[in-house]
Amino acid sequence: MCRHLAYLGPEEPLGRILVEPPHSLYRQSWAPRRQRYGTVNADGFGVGWYAEGDPAPARYRRAGPIWADQSLADLARVVRSGAVLAAVRDATLAGADAEAAAAPFAAGPWLFSHNGAVKGWPHSLAPLTRTLPAADLLSLEARNDSALVWALVLARLHGGDEEGQALADTVLEVAAAAPDSRLNLLLTNGESITATAWGDTLWYLSEPGRRTVVASEPYDDDPHWQEVPDRTLLAASRTDVLLTPLKEPSSALSPASAKEPRT
Repeated sequence: MCRHLAYLGPEEPLGRILVEPPHSLYRQSWAPRRQRYGTVNADGFGVGWYAEGDPAPARYRRAGPIWADQSLADLARVVRSGAVLAAVRDATLAGADAEAAAAPFAAGPWLFSHNGAVKGWPHSLAPLTRTLPAADLLSLEARNDSALVWALVLARLHGGDEEGQALADTVLEVAAAAPDSRLNLLLTNGESITATAWGDTLWYLSEPGRRTVVASEPYDDDPHWQEVPDRTLLAASRTDVLLTPLKEPSSALSPASAKEPRT
């Protein structure tokens, strides 16, 4: 269910990060090597990037497979960035939201992607909608599980949580409400990368002072790629990577235990 990647490092053309590596995200759209669920990621794609001096990222998203997009080659050749988040999508359920359902989702300085699926969607997360202001629900970018998970993360970020805490608490909350969900989340603000490994593969490549890449799977055969253990929170900068174990939720979340809406 999807492949995604985040990059921090020297400015590079998007194509050098997403297309040129031998097992690039582009190739993973039809030939992933380590994907555990699904085989082809042809239900949309997206790339978000940061320009120097502008904290708000730009995005380019499409509903079809990445290999069928004729504009991507030009974009990937001329757009350069030192901070990128991109994803190719295998939809959990067919829907009518087209490119709106494709990651990355965005708000303020953040880009977000979800690799996985929420078990029992949409009914399993109905109790969690009470934790969100009505305006947040009405402004969901798409009608899929990833968009709601992003709304839960974003509510925590707007409430003052740091990125790692926001991702960890959201994963535990969703996993309690919908056991056996796959919740590999990926978040960047252009200066750091935060991610969770929860039910699917996650890897990182760190060259301190040069580049940090976090991805569903390695895009080349560099021996320095490291696999992130399952049930782990990853926090990375351009200089280091920190891994913190995540505990399984002790019990399913019931409507009575749901938090009050954030304001």
